[in-house]
Amino acid sequence: MTGIVYKSTGSWYTVKSEQGDFIECRMKGKFRIKGIKSTNPIAVGDVVDYELEETSDTVTGTIYNIHERKNYIVRKSVNLSHQMHIIASNIDRVFLLITVNNPPTTFNFIDRFLITAEAYGIETVLVFNKIDTFDEATLDEQLYMQHVYQEIGYKCLRVSSTEMLGIEALQEMMIGKVSMFSGHSGVGKSTLVNAMEPSLHLKTKTISDASKQGQHTTTFAEMYDLSFGASIIDTPGIKGFGMVDMEKAEISGYFPEFFKLKDQCKFNNCLHKDEPKCAVKDALEKDEIAWSRYNSYLKILEGDEEHYRTDIYNEDRMESDETRK
Repeated sequence: MTGIVYKSTGSWYTVKSEQGDFIECRMKGKFRIKGIKSTNPIAVGDVVDYELEETSDTVTGTIYNIHERKNYIVRKSVNLSHQMHIIASNIDRVFLLITVNNPPTTFNFIDRFLITAEAYGIETVLVFNKIDTFDEATLDEQLYMQHVYQEIGYKCLRVSSTEMLGIEALQEMMIGKVSMFSGHSGVGKSTLVNAMEPSLHLKTKTISDASKQGQHTTTFAEMYDLSFGASIIDTPGIKGFGMVDMEKAEISGYFPEFFKLKDQCKFNNCLHKDEPKCAVKDALEKDEIAWSRYNSYLKILEGDEEHYRTDIYNEDRMESDETRK
């Protein structure tokens, strides 16, 4: 029998059958997926083959095969630096939820997420949430962030779950697709899903006043079928986004505005760092590339994971302010 994994709790997987039934399944033995060192061999969104177990009192299943994935999105495992965690697979579109200061989402975090999605061929839409809470300064900052990414070519939406602003536009982009919501804890992923589908009653929590950080409400990734013809994968909040290992020469290829200029650099293997006659650095000097993006690129190029995991919020702010002068 064949189905789709809708929820993963580590040892049990909720699989939706082709007939629309949900069956709790376990994994048969150890899966070895070619080329992937993953802490979770089966992820939400996977198409799997399973067989029913007739020995137990309740009907359960055993997964014995995973179909080839069209894509997946990953991050480094928190505890195992050389392994990665597959957040979800077979995604049509990912919506990265961004809040300016409640909690803060930095350029560096956004860029790390975007190049990972680019590397795995997944379209990303940036969703600026909680726009009903903005004062004038916050609005200015949000519009600047939006401008940076729209200039590159990323689609951006502005929404408010509480005021139902921008919700229809978001729903239209989700119809007929499997979408994933991601972002920091506290950016409002579950609240936004509830706004679109109130019957789900997903758990939500308020932001911690002391730390301005979100509190985890989603423990495991889970897929939901929505009444307007869409499916959404709600994911646990991500604090940091450690990069999966990439060759230095390929990193710039996942920055679309860098990739466009690559052929204009003097050297074919230009890393856009210290080389002479670099088209990317020339564009940076002319303000045709945002400094925040170049700064993110350098940090990723240098493998500055430890620095990234510290509080870089104020540093990102200072750099964005310099860019705007």
